[in-house]
Amino acid sequence: MGLITGAPPLPISRYTEFDRERWKALRANTPLLLTEEELEGLRGINEQVSLREVEDIYVPLSRLLNLHVAAVQHLYEARREFLGISQPQKTTYIIGIGGSVAVGKSTFSRVLRAGLARWRNHPRVELVTTDGFLYPNEILERRGLMGRKGFPESYDQRSLLRFLADIKAGVATVQAPVYSHLQYNIVPGLMQAISQPDILILEGLNVLQSPDAQRGSTRVFVSDFFDFSIYLDAEEGTIERWYIERFLRLRDTVFQNEASYFHRYAALSEMEAMETARKIWAEINLVNLRENIRPTRERAHLILEKTGDHYVNRVKLRRV
Repeated sequence: MGLITGAPPLPISRYTEFDRERWKALRANTPLLLTEEELEGLRGINEQVSLREVEDIYVPLSRLLNLHVAAVQHLYEARREFLGISQPQKTTYIIGIGGSVAVGKSTFSRVLRAGLARWRNHPRVELVTTDGFLYPNEILERRGLMGRKGFPESYDQRSLLRFLADIKAGVATVQAPVYSHLQYNIVPGLMQAISQPDILILEGLNVLQSPDAQRGSTRVFVSDFFDFSIYLDAEEGTIERWYIERFLRLRDTVFQNEASYFHRYAALSEMEAMETARKIWAEINLVNLRENIRPTRERAHLILEKTGDHYVNRVKLRRV
């Protein structure tokens, strides 16, 4: 029997895809984990997450992650039994969240953290952003990297890797540098203390990078420490619109503060502000998205595709 020729090859995907209704059904009997008042304090400056979104998207996701955390803890216990270690050891479950500037990572991470902390078997959930591991502006300026802030080379990767290694090793208290968006810089001497959480959420632009980007590389990458990873996705034009809208909102709020690094933009007209935002997006953020961020999307365990109104309309879960 001869081979059939001329037929198009079947697409190969590592993901199972869900539309919103199918994903929502996976909530099962999981209760709504947040109130409207609690959600109000978690919303971003340009993203109004609704309780309906929490109910349809976040609750099924928190259920999935709760099952994953339990499974991984059983795995760690089995390994300790194999090694003959009788003393219990604390092992933090690490979730990485990646995606473009302005795609909604910060709000998503805050809401997810609040939801996960409601589960009784892992109440201690911490959130750290990779912004704190950016090099200080004086170092970026000296290296000519201020225009590439947020690109992989602008981060102190060694410090970030040491931080994650200490978290996984169960070090009692690990310090993370703190970044000020007002000052657009690392805050000297200010640290975030992380003390053996049940779950750590690490949110950032390039968290899903892997050795695949450098053939033959044997380096350890941030993503090597993740137990689960999530990528927030949207069309480029949609993210650009969100970025411009956020820039305009910041012009009317944060940029008005004389202490803001971007105070010089506070007096721009709406048209001037939109043009400035478009230029920054096209020359920096879009380049970073295309060169460094989006190529890592298929490494995520879960991809959430968002529509223009910030609602998730499709979920892709990597097959085990």
